[in-house]
Amino acid sequence: MKKNILIVISFFVFSFTILGQQQIQLTQNAQISVLTIDSGNELVDSFGHSAFRVRDSFLSLDIVYNYGVYDFNTPNFYAKFAQGKLLYILGVSKFDQFLNSYKAQNRTIVEQILSLTKAQKQAFFEFLQYNARPDNRSYLYDFFFDNCATKLRDVSDEILTDSIELSYDFEDTGLTFRDLIHKYLDDQVWGKFGIDLALGSVIDREATPEEYLFLPDYVFESFKKGNISGKPLVRIERTLFASTPTNKSTSYFTPFIVFICLALFVLFITYRDIKKQSRSKWLDGILFLFTGIIGLVVLLLWFATDHSATQKNYNFLWAFLPNLVLAFFLIKKQLHLWLEKYILLLLIMLFMTVLIWVLKIQIFSLSLIPIILMLGIRYLYLVHFIRKTKV
Repeated sequence: MKKNILIVISFFVFSFTILGQQQIQLTQNAQISVLTIDSGNELVDSFGHSAFRVRDSFLSLDIVYNYGVYDFNTPNFYAKFAQGKLLYILGVSKFDQFLNSYKAQNRTIVEQILSLTKAQKQAFFEFLQYNARPDNRSYLYDFFFDNCATKLRDVSDEILTDSIELSYDFEDTGLTFRDLIHKYLDDQVWGKFGIDLALGSVIDREATPEEYLFLPDYVFESFKKGNISGKPLVRIERTLFASTPTNKSTSYFTPFIVFICLALFVLFITYRDIKKQSRSKWLDGILFLFTGIIGLVVLLLWFATDHSATQKNYNFLWAFLPNLVLAFFLIKKQLHLWLEKYILLLLIMLFMTVLIWVLKIQIFSLSLIPIILMLGIRYLYLVHFIRKTKV
């Protein structure tokens, strides 16, 4: 804890020291670089990272400008994060500290030194210095359209204007935003399921090649193939640190396997209910409560936040919010006759979920297959039971 506090303090002391100096004039030996960091082990690190590096050995200057910093001390931090109102900042740090932090995480770091004139280097440095001032460094983060990776494109375009031409000639074209993020989530099966559950149909449209640059790997490729004033944009490309390969353990505790087990359990209870001509009230109460809570979260992310990617989320069709209230009716011994129509509505919405999936209006997690089958069979049994017990 003390170590983390010291790191934060040194970060701000260094930032204010750099920003408080009079305008520095870079020498001809100065270098402006793009740093690309490979994926990490945590979900938040799965997509990699990007930053600018400014180095002038003659001036003993070597600093990193990082648009991926946020302040945990922000008032109502978690509420603002959930609502999509959290401001990110342009952080400034010593290169050695930046490098060592990613070495400790065993993440590959590649540097692309840009082919710029002395005047262009100075313009870059002055822009970043000005942008890193306390009054200028904050921006409203958006995962797809305004993040640490897209900032490198936007800043470069603004500084170098018509002289720079980034390349958008990528091998994998025609991908949706969901396709793009799925590429990085093979080792994060629960994170992948959660993302598919939380993000709506708006990310199932095909992304333009320029929009691929919300991911650091595509920023890297765009700069690598880019041009400036008719010559290659990247002068030197080098690996600053290569990660050591590690053996990744295979986990069988995946959403698909867990939900298959859950579905088999529910089907077993349903089969037993059929045999006994009874109804397990506790099971229906849990299923309705479970789907209702998920529906509440889905709708809150859609309507109560500023996150653009959580809009038009059709997961609400199978995770239906009113189930949260209906759960208390299902735990009673006697079922009201009007519940038959309500459950028939739920069956129609399950069918609509499948139809929307088939038509590719929204792509759902494959882990939902056992959930949809489980709910469909249980709902059919409830309709049958209500009709059988009509007085």
